Amino acid sequence: MADGAAERVLILDFGSQFTQLIARRVRESGVYCEIWPYSADAARIRGFAPAAFILSGGPASVTEGESPRVPQEVFEAGVPVLGICYGEQAMCAQLGGTVQASDHREFGRAFLDVVAPCALFRDVWTPGAREQVWMSHGDRVTALPPGFRVVGISDGAPFAAIADDGRRFYGVQFHPEVVHTPHGAQLLRNFTHGVAGLSGSWSMRGFRAEAIARIRREVGTGRVICGLSGGVDSAVAAVLIHEAIGDQLSCIFVDHGLMRAGEAEEVVHTFRDRFNIHLVHRDAADRFLGALAGVVDPEVKRKTIGRLFIDIFEEEAEKLGGAEFLAQGTLYPDVIESISPFGGPSATIKSHHNVGGLPERMRMRLVEPLRELFKDEVRALGRELGMPGAIVGRHPFPGPGLAIRIPGAVTEAKLALLRRADAIFLEEIRTAGLYDAIWQAFAVLLPVRSVGVMGDGRSYDLACALRAVTSSDGMTADVYPFDMAFLTRVANRIVNEVRGINRVTYDITSKPPGTIEWE
Repeated sequence: MADGAAERVLILDFGSQFTQLIARRVRESGVYCEIWPYSADAARIRGFAPAAFILSGGPASVTEGESPRVPQEVFEAGVPVLGICYGEQAMCAQLGGTVQASDHREFGRAFLDVVAPCALFRDVWTPGAREQVWMSHGDRVTALPPGFRVVGISDGAPFAAIADDGRRFYGVQFHPEVVHTPHGAQLLRNFTHGVAGLSGSWSMRGFRAEAIARIRREVGTGRVICGLSGGVDSAVAAVLIHEAIGDQLSCIFVDHGLMRAGEAEEVVHTFRDRFNIHLVHRDAADRFLGALAGVVDPEVKRKTIGRLFIDIFEEEAEKLGGAEFLAQGTLYPDVIESISPFGGPSATIKSHHNVGGLPERMRMRLVEPLRELFKDEVRALGRELGMPGAIVGRHPFPGPGLAIRIPGAVTEAKLALLRRADAIFLEEIRTAGLYDAIWQAFAVLLPVRSVGVMGDGRSYDLACALRAVTSSDGMTADVYPFDMAFLTRVANRIVNEVRGINRVTYDITSKPPGTIEWE
């Protein structure tokens, strides 16, 4: 829980793929919120003292006896409650209404007819309007609990938006948190600011001050070791901790030789020269390449790199002497996935994070100053700390680095080819002024060879694929729509300048909701 976050909203998660998006929209309006499982203990809920509750959607059916239920504490707390999709159905079922399975399901784009004024609709929708929303439901409410009134209907939901103004309980069958519901963010803001009366004063400047104070209390006079990967998360965590405790922090940068062109040098320069942070740079490229020799399976690559990274990190940490704390850049999506009763991909995808704690042999306590933040909030904190844009705005780069962008065995020759092709792609993106408009862009060396004619001779060389996606938070993504002139220019440069690659393709795959990393 963030210190000083007196105005807090608690989101109870019933398993929706969009739950994290609810939190994003709420925080974007300046209100601090957290996501907890629907099964959270009543005493813990009371201790959190939320100013309002939001009940998420979910895949279960209220009509089933073992389906998740809303803790009774929510309805007895005397604060506003907003139920979304399953959250609305569960609220109605538990307060005296009726929910039934329906033959008229609604999935995707639908239209809501506004039939009455409502605090959620203030300055957005008026009675008589027909508004686009995003639906995802099979069951529907067929009778309202006492005290509720209908304020919106759709073809598949006679009670698509409901209100109990006296208790400040509201429900919507649609999803206001997704971009496919225009004005959905304003509806959520109407709930948090209008209905709940929150000021929206939570800011990254305030978080920075609170985090620094918390780190100082937690660490005291102890020593902290932070493993730098070259990515945004560990970099921001290191700078924040250094601002809090200064020379009590030492950073270890295990250079596995699998980074993009120039990034290792940039990490060393930034932390040693700009921020004057004690940094140990361990060049272990040969050791990693040796361990990866002949390894083809991508998951074996991951585990090989992760295991060796920890071994080398511990070697360097031992040289530094005893340290009581280990810092890492765990983010809020990692935490949410780790506590969700519905499971999630992060245990497999983000296996490099010790969200559940460290191995006992390490005998250190974790310091995770970013565990309450989403990715874009980490970037905002980095800017607040005065970090250079080249670090803060860097596209996400997974721990295994270029190794998992080389299907098949990893060799020094393949790394050199991919690193050069990737650098050309990113250089052209920056030249075109597109870098900040793209969430992630990179090249992949394909495990195929292509016959081509170059000049007066034939070539039999490798092909590479280019990939670029847009996203605001890394939870969903769409392909970036480059024009053909740009792609042609990049392809020509790669084929002409990277000897060993004679064909370039562009991958237009999108990233679906529910996944965490793109690799």
